Amino acid sequence: MDDFHYQRRVEFCETDAAGIAHFSAFFQYMEQAEHAFLRNVGTSVIARDDDGSISWPRVNATCDYTGPVRFEDVIDIVVRIERLGSKSVTYAFEFRLEENVVAIGKMTAVCCRITHDNPPSSMPIPSWLAEQMRLFLITVES
Repeated sequence: MDDFHYQRRVEFCETDAAGIAHFSAFFQYMEQAEHAFLRNVGTSVIARDDDGSISWPRVNATCDYTGPVRFEDVIDIVVRIERLGSKSVTYAFEFRLEENVVAIGKMTAVCCRITHDNPPSSMPIPSWLAEQMRLFLITVES
């Protein structure tokens, strides 16, 4: 298994009155890390193939917090894949401030065909992309 790392600085507008990053900012951080991860494996959150547009609507997102981050802190977001299904992916995010884990998040997205005339419809993850994602799959030791 490989780890993908995405670093970003906490912006002032993401903090609360106490100067701590607001809990909701972590959901944006997960989305930003996901976008960077998808670019790293050769695609985007909105991509095109011969049949049209493909995107990744989120169907679940959670985050547990264990410590604060503040304005100007640089956080390292480790992205791994917890589960890779035929049509969906569940990401595991670990937020680190220096050596300390400050939050753990999860997000599930479904690979969908996007058209202007119909609601998104799930589709199999393209095989070349699933192969790239599999490199980041968390393996369970027996």
